[in-house]
Amino acid sequence: MEMDQLYTELILEHNQDKRNKHELTEFTTSEHGHNPSCGDDLTLQLNVEDGIIKDAAYTGSGCAISQASASMMIDIIKGKSVEEALRLVEVFLGMIKKEITDENELEQLEDAMALQNISNMPARVKCAVLAWHTLKEALKK
Repeated sequence: MEMDQLYTELILEHNQDKRNKHELTEFTTSEHGHNPSCGDDLTLQLNVEDGIIKDAAYTGSGCAISQASASMMIDIIKGKSVEEALRLVEVFLGMIKKEITDENELEQLEDAMALQNISNMPARVKCAVLAWHTLKEALKK
């Protein structure tokens, strides 16, 4: 199987999987993210206790890339410290900007590595980074 096909399947899988797409009954912070150029819209809820992201979920609508990116991000950040989650945001954004290309460094992004080639599609970059920018804003609160 070609890597591009595997990555496409990962994006479709995360887009269709609803395990991270729901409202949390208990959360400590919530942040809304919106991409006016395409209509992607999401609300991220986080339950942060003692500096650790205990739970996270999102609701909203948008293209497969924005929804898959949000789901992948949540899989990665659950159980991480706020500092580690913020560092992962920077790694992801660095990957999208092609500033970080070292495979060993990118491996910590797990399934989100599937979005690496989005940088070759400028119109889709905002879709991929929406959840990550929203997380960054939520964690600043």
